[in-house]
Amino acid sequence: MLIECKNASFGYENQIYVSHVNFTMNEGDYICVLGENGSGKSTLMKGLLGLIRPYEGTVAYGPSVTGQTIGYLPQKTVAQKDFPATVREVVLSGCLSRRGFLPFWSREDKMRADKQMERLKVKNLEKECFRDLSGGQQQRVLLARALCATEHLLLLDEPTTGLDPSVTRELYDLLRELNRDDHTAILMVSHDIENALCDASQVLHMEKEMLFFGTTEEYRESAVGKEFFRKSGAGRREMTWN
Repeated sequence: MLIECKNASFGYENQIYVSHVNFTMNEGDYICVLGENGSGKSTLMKGLLGLIRPYEGTVAYGPSVTGQTIGYLPQKTVAQKDFPATVREVVLSGCLSRRGFLPFWSREDKMRADKQMERLKVKNLEKECFRDLSGGQQQRVLLARALCATEHLLLLDEPTTGLDPSVTRELYDLLRELNRDDHTAILMVSHDIENALCDASQVLHMEKEMLFFGTTEEYRESAVGKEFFRKSGAGRREMTWN
């Protein structure tokens, strides 16, 4: 077990925005979090990251999970896109949670950053300024940064927003490889329903509270899933479940 929510509710300033969340995330899972805008998906993400505490219920973590072993890829912002740092500096910053108060990057930090840049095919860009990269290159760099924090558990909040279709598919291919080949557990908030569900093993559907948690196949046949497909306008073409 990596993360377990039991009847968890989250909110701000004594107002609950997400309630009655019950699910367990295990090693190697790939969970897609779906729901309409304002349904509490990002609030749930903050709760899982420990940025806000549950008003009710509990969030428990497995023995291998600490604040230093969760890789996080947040929603892209203008400030993030225009960050004035080199690719290497951005990737290395993913090691910050491991360093404590050490003033310099360790040899291990540098080796970890090199490994992830090679893995995400951005090592040749390490001296480039992050803000000068394309959207797809920036997401690769940020994913490398997240993997510097952990290779076991990734939380991603709308990672394909603003990317063109070919770059989006490339990012999904990378995530699939991480999940299936390296057994990295992934929990991803997404509006890209059909593409996201092609790879996800499970679905968590939010609408201020948890409406569904189960396998992707079960979700496709559920009343919640069918209604969400209808409202979102997603096609009903057959998907390949590999």
